[in-house]
Amino acid sequence: MTPAEQAQLRILKIVDAEPAISQRQLAERLGVSLGKINYLLKALLDKGHIKAGNFLRAEDKAKYVYLLTPEGISAKLQLTRNYLARKEQEYLAVKAEIDAMRAELGVQEERY
Repeated sequence: MTPAEQAQLRILKIVDAEPAISQRQLAERLGVSLGKINYLLKALLDKGHIKAGNFLRAEDKAKYVYLLTPEGISAKLQLTRNYLARKEQEYLAVKAEIDAMRAELGVQEERY
């Protein structure tokens, strides 16, 4: 999974849970610039993974609500599956390395 896909997955998860989140809040949550969030949201909009609707807040300023489309829900699931598979492979590789080091040192496996 590329860094862009990881960022998109995080955005899809956050937007799914908090549709009214602002771009500034998303940027802060992901630790990226506001311009980067704008770019990533535009890419998700262009792919049809999210749609943006706006409504007026009390201060008469437009506020966007981001909603996952059916394609966005499918993309979120696929990205999650890919991420999980990669992390499971990393876990198995690290576990094998730890087991090899323990065997080399003659250390019994510790339970955490």
